[in-house]
Amino acid sequence: MNELLNYHTYITMTKISIKDNQFVDEHGRILQLRGVNLGGSSKVPVEYPSHKHYGFYSNKFTFVGRPFPLKDADRHLERLKAWGFYFLRLVVTWEALEPLNPGKYDEDYLEYIYQIIKKAQSYGINVWIDPHQDVWSRFSGGDGAPRWTFEKVGLNPERFSDAEAATLHQTEQDALEEMIWPTNYTKFAAATMFTLFFGGDDFAPQLKIETQTAQDYLQQHYIQAFKTLAQKIKDLDNVVGFGTMNEPSQGWIGWQDLDSNDFIYQRGKCPSPFEAMVLASGYPRKVDYFKFGSKGPKRKGKTEANPRGVKVWLNGVSCFWKEAGIWGMDALGEPILQKPHYFREVNGRQVDFGKDYFVPFVRKMSKEIQKVLPDTCIFVEFTPFSTEKLKIQTGEVKNLVYAGHWYDGMTLLRKKFSSWIGYNTEKRKIIIGSKKLRRYFAEQLGKIKQDSEAHLGNIPTIIGEIGIPFDMNKKKAYKNGNFSKQEKALDTNLQALEANLLSFTLWNYTADNTNEYGDMWNKEDLSIFSKSQQTAPQDIHSGGRALPALLRPYPIATAGTPTKMSFQYKKGIFEFEFEHSDKTQVATEIYVPHFQFPNGYKVQVSDGDYEINEAAQRLVYHHSHDRYRHHIRISKVNS
Repeated sequence: MNELLNYHTYITMTKISIKDNQFVDEHGRILQLRGVNLGGSSKVPVEYPSHKHYGFYSNKFTFVGRPFPLKDADRHLERLKAWGFYFLRLVVTWEALEPLNPGKYDEDYLEYIYQIIKKAQSYGINVWIDPHQDVWSRFSGGDGAPRWTFEKVGLNPERFSDAEAATLHQTEQDALEEMIWPTNYTKFAAATMFTLFFGGDDFAPQLKIETQTAQDYLQQHYIQAFKTLAQKIKDLDNVVGFGTMNEPSQGWIGWQDLDSNDFIYQRGKCPSPFEAMVLASGYPRKVDYFKFGSKGPKRKGKTEANPRGVKVWLNGVSCFWKEAGIWGMDALGEPILQKPHYFREVNGRQVDFGKDYFVPFVRKMSKEIQKVLPDTCIFVEFTPFSTEKLKIQTGEVKNLVYAGHWYDGMTLLRKKFSSWIGYNTEKRKIIIGSKKLRRYFAEQLGKIKQDSEAHLGNIPTIIGEIGIPFDMNKKKAYKNGNFSKQEKALDTNLQALEANLLSFTLWNYTADNTNEYGDMWNKEDLSIFSKSQQTAPQDIHSGGRALPALLRPYPIATAGTPTKMSFQYKKGIFEFEFEHSDKTQVATEIYVPHFQFPNGYKVQVSDGDYEINEAAQRLVYHHSHDRYRHHIRISKVNS
């Protein structure tokens, strides 16, 4: 065995690049990238977590301190490094960069983000920038775009809640139904903005902002904001890439019938697009109301919406959708739908959101970012709740990575998990049996990888988001300290990732998470760390949730091609297999967390030799060259 090396000097920055459909390091070893999204509360300003209503519409706020104050960075990064997370998806919103006025950037925030990434570099942690949004903006029930984007098209965000244009935690407070925020994707505020952002030239060409179409104006400012960030951080070697947009939405583009409500996620008040337009112009309506149960949404009748007749338009502005002839008034003065298929076709041709609108945006943004960072990776994902396949021809975007998301929808939406019963949302069938459920999870994640290969070509796949709600079962674990349900749920997800040899960044690590307010956004609580569980701050693991399932061995860098990996966290057994086809002398390195193996571990190898570096939590394996396949088994030593 080699003498133990100092942890900080041993772990050097890994230079990540792409070869074929794999992430590789400077030695050509295949990398398993494991990390977290940092962090959940980065969606909202420091002063205004979403459960706080007072001051919500104030223009005095800052994102400096998201994901955590700079003075606390060392402790959080040290923890992430100890947990084996060397790859961060850093959440950055458009609003944080360009908060109050178009073209005016928050220089203090840019400097702060620079320092956070630089600090991560000192810990050997790589970063990719996530331009994050959910349902367009925090003013439409999520996060992302600044308030001024609404005002530039004539909308008053302070009226959205009353007109049913959006459901907001800030105004609903404790009455907010959990996990209702995705329904905002098809409500007026978010749907209108996404439709303008991606398809304004076709669907609202009459709408101009400072002589530009809404599409050109919004895309130009969005791209320039993140290009400005790229310019700020271009000298930091640990910036691996940029995303294009978190979970982009097509708004109403491609909607077949504006009088129908066929959105896949129906919960609470769900107006059709036509009803949403009418409500936004101050006409009260009765709209469909849905409850979400074990088999998905179920219609429960009609309920009153916007009874006071509130209009979302700024004074002197009228509905541009009405001006486009989508709807009008009948002889009795009642709203009437005139063009139910308006967003379905352009000049007689059925639209394809991915091909016609999203891919051109990806090309445009990638080109601008890579002008600043020529070799950076571009992480792309497609719309949530969509079955349409993203298609980008190989070579259209250099260094493209597919970064799709996956959650077990029933666990996420119902905040309950059973290790032996689940629900197949595609086949609408109950799954019974723990083996069948684990197989279903693995198949779903494998399908993401297969779809990426089929539609995007020979590029790497990383699961950009995956995770579980820790507040499941009515926060029972917070009262009794028993996180066994969360451990089982997390382990089922992680086993599925391992079965497919997928890289991933978990959602999420929120430094200021608490049991009461979760991730500080829309009652979500998916953070693997919480201040409420941090009973011994001097212990690097204190505050971690479900750590027995979370902290797992994995091959950081493989001198060959991984073929099989598994970890049984209760038994403490890790197995890994790979193949090699060259004479490389570089070793394979496996992260082995001390947390899982406090009394040490036994190692069995098919051939070659190995070294254990306890300080670095690594097993360094040198395979022999007279074998093609290699097997490593690590097992716990009991006290």
